[in-house]
Amino acid sequence: MSPIQSGPAAHPSAAGEAIVRLQGVHLTLVQGASRVHVLNGASLSVLSGESVAVLGPSGSGKSTLLMVLAGLERADSGVVHVAGQELTMLGEDDLASFRGRSIGIVFQSFHLIPNMTAVENVAVPLELAGDREAFAKARAELAAVGLGGRESHYPGQLSGGEQQRVAIARALAPNPAILVADEPTGNLDGETGRQVADLLFDKQRERGTTLVLVTHDTRLAERCGRIVRVRNGVVEGQGGFAAPRLAQDA
Repeated sequence: MSPIQSGPAAHPSAAGEAIVRLQGVHLTLVQGASRVHVLNGASLSVLSGESVAVLGPSGSGKSTLLMVLAGLERADSGVVHVAGQELTMLGEDDLASFRGRSIGIVFQSFHLIPNMTAVENVAVPLELAGDREAFAKARAELAAVGLGGRESHYPGQLSGGEQQRVAIARALAPNPAILVADEPTGNLDGETGRQVADLLFDKQRERGTTLVLVTHDTRLAERCGRIVRVRNGVVEGQGGFAAPRLAQDA
């Protein structure tokens, strides 16, 4: 029997309950001839509907922590409980299925498929889930991020800001419980980055989605409800609650 639970995929935790619980997570990666301990007993709890920024110096393990949370890296040990599932207990197929319906991912470098149009890129996770309305929903998502007139454009025909909007639309299309973003404005100029950040936070609030955001930009981090810091593969603190700024003030 598959350990995946039945029922609605999105938003399985009520507001105020932990939708992410990482406890004592260790992960070692091979880099060249060396083995590097990237996570060293990292623990993190995130409430449903919360927005959390993860800050830390380069090489601290913050992006790896995000990848473990999203099911893109497997922890060597520890608890990785996300959106009602213990990810360490899932096989590869079940993990991919869970990730496709419960986790939306936005990368710094967009990760769009170059030979697919904008609408095709957004439809991909919906098609993989067997959604017969994949393209209708993809068009609606593109319109929601201001790209209704760019459906047939390929990534190479879009600006960096437009590509990231497509990536956000793709991440949100399955209505995931959790949205994770790794340096989402890192490849954009200041004004374009601000506009993309506005869009990201607006959509997160509109849908009540949980947001976990990795960034080196303290101003972007301060727009989240809470900031945590990672150093040497350990989450140093889970305090730092801050009132989220309004988009126009960022």
